[in-house]
Amino acid sequence: MPKDYSRTLRIADQIQRELADLIRNELKDPRIGMITLTGVEVTHDYAHAKVFYTTLRSENDNFLTSHGLEHAAGFLRSHLSHRLKLRVIPQLHFIYDESIERGMKLSQLIDEAVAQEGPEKETDGP
Repeated sequence: MPKDYSRTLRIADQIQRELADLIRNELKDPRIGMITLTGVEVTHDYAHAKVFYTTLRSENDNFLTSHGLEHAAGFLRSHLSHRLKLRVIPQLHFIYDESIERGMKLSQLIDEAVAQEGPEKETDGP
């Protein structure tokens, strides 16, 4: 097996898949709406896992989602223990992933710059 795809990465991928399923099907907290898990990073000793998520809600709703996920971390961890064959189930730390939001803002800025530059290029013809 290639060294760049270690057991830690495989476990992180499995945790991401299982958490997505648990949040979608088992979690009944109204504070947690439609979220997307963008990644999971697991420490080498499997004691902690950073779970990155994003949502298309407002900033105030993101605050509620964050508290809902923190509140549900124990429930999710206990259900993960039934689904994963690991001796140590990591503590879950949920972190809002702003990269999608930043990417959308950058894309919008690029589109605006191209739109402003477009008419100037047409008038500079031969």
